[in-house]
This record gives sequence, C-alpha cells and structure tokens, in this order.
Amino acid sequence: MSHNEDHQLRDKDGNPLIQRYNPNERSNHWVTAITFVMLALSGLSMFHPSMAWLANLFGGGQWTRILHPFAGLVMFVSFAILVVRFWHHNKFEEGDKQWLKQMDDVLNNREEKLPKIGKYNAGQKLLFFTLLLCMLGLLVSGIVIWRAYFAFYFPIDIVRAAAVLHAVCAFGIICAIIVHIYAALWVKGSIGAMVRGTVTYGWARKHHPRWFEDVVRDNKH
Repeated sequence: MSHNEDHQLRDKDGNPLIQRYNPNERSNHWVTAITFVMLALSGLSMFHPSMAWLANLFGGGQWTRILHPFAGLVMFVSFAILVVRFWHHNKFEEGDKQWLKQMDDVLNNREEKLPKIGKYNAGQKLLFFTLLLCMLGLLVSGIVIWRAYFAFYFPIDIVRAAAVLHAVCAFGIICAIIVHIYAALWVKGSIGAMVRGTVTYGWARKHHPRWFEDVVRDNKH
C-alpha cells in the first residue's frame, strides 16, 4: 500500500473520500452564512413596519440599528477572505459558456452531456460574482447611511441614493442566497461537503469530473 493510500480519507463503511473544503474554509463559510442571516433579518426589520417585529430577535429597534452595521462589517471581511481563497477557482474558462447553453441538460441532471466541470460550474461562478458585486454595493452604501459615524459627511441626496442602493443590493443578495441554498439542497451531498468537508468519489466524478481527475492525479504524486 502506498503512503497516499494509507492516509486516504474514508467514510464509516471504508469507502474513499475526497476533501473538498478544509476546516478553515468551512469555518469561514459558516461565519459568512450566520452573519448574512443576522443581517437579512435585522435589515428587513428596519425596511418596512410590517416586519418591525423581527427587531425583537436582536433586543429591540435600538439594538438592531446598532448591531446591523457592525455585523455587516464582519460579513464583508469574512466574505472577502472567501474571495481570496476561491478566486482562482471561479475564473471563467473554456466550457463555461457551453455549460450555460446546455441549461436544459443541467436542470434534467444529464451531466454526462455537459463539458467537464472543475471545482465550480458556470452557475456557481455567476453566483460568486453576483455576491461579490452585491457585497461591495452594500459596503459602500452602508457606510454612507451609517448615521452614527459617516452619514453627516454626505449631502442628504447622496444619503437617500445610498439607501436605495443598499435596499437593491440587499434584495439581490437575498435572492442569490436563496438560489445558493436551493442548489445545495438539489445537488445531494453539497451541504455535507460544507459540513464535513469531504465528498465521495462518485459525487466528485459525477458533478465535478475535471476537479476529481485533478485531485486523483495529485494524490498519486
């Protein structure tokens, strides 16, 4: 038995596994996810009177207004670290355009007809850049409308425009995350990959064959 085979990750039944995310990457992801939920709920509570009751989750309206922007900074920093970690996997490359053109095959799980996918498919890459743009929009607009520290530096028309931009970006990121969660539930094993960090050979070969081939080749060296 080789050194690599001796240290191969395996499930409880002894089947080999591939590490998709290490502990630091998973922790980074879940910090971003938890702060997103906090921000979505606290933001909605301030967006419309019909959702003001959500502020009770954070200790009332005053605490919600205080905590929301600080949680926003934590989410942005955490997401920025994710961007640095996964940027090179999300560059568009040959085959991504064709993958998007074959959306009917994607939706009907005919993955054998699709171009070979690396660590992320074209849909995941589009989501990545959508989240990045929304995060940047939320950061810039959020600073402008942060009354306690920055809003008084800007003309009222700029503050109003920033409030609209903040709402638009928040709507965009909420929709993007809903798609992200739906896709993770739809592709069985995706959530487990971000919880346990590993996937089976079968899962990797089916959903991300080029990434699977790269990992197997690297493990042999």
